[in-house]
Amino acid sequence: MNVLLGIGGSDDSIRALERTVSRAKAAGDELTVAILENPESDREPSNIETRVRDTLADAGFDAEVRHVSGDPGPELVDLAESDGYDQVVLGGGQRSPMGKIQLGHIAEFVLLNSPVTVTLVR
Repeated sequence: MNVLLGIGGSDDSIRALERTVSRAKAAGDELTVAILENPESDREPSNIETRVRDTLADAGFDAEVRHVSGDPGPELVDLAESDGYDQVVLGGGQRSPMGKIQLGHIAEFVLLNSPVTVTLVR
């Protein structure tokens, strides 16, 4: 399977990175990590890339790392469609005090508009 992981620097996306790398290695999937410009994150793209490369090295797994500029949701959806990915993986989703899931704007856009399967890692 050809998997696209979008990571914008949130704690949820870091958890998604770790779980997705582990799963991709076990399943023999091809993985591309797309580092997104996320205005809601305090992490710099260079710090995110360092974290991504460290996680890949620790797992002994090779994956392509790309930087994606522009509006993250539409860019990720366009990338998934144009490059023929089978699945998009994102971190996100917090529970409200009432127990409902709350999505960030990037995750919501991708879930509603992606032409391929979307997995949300919480």
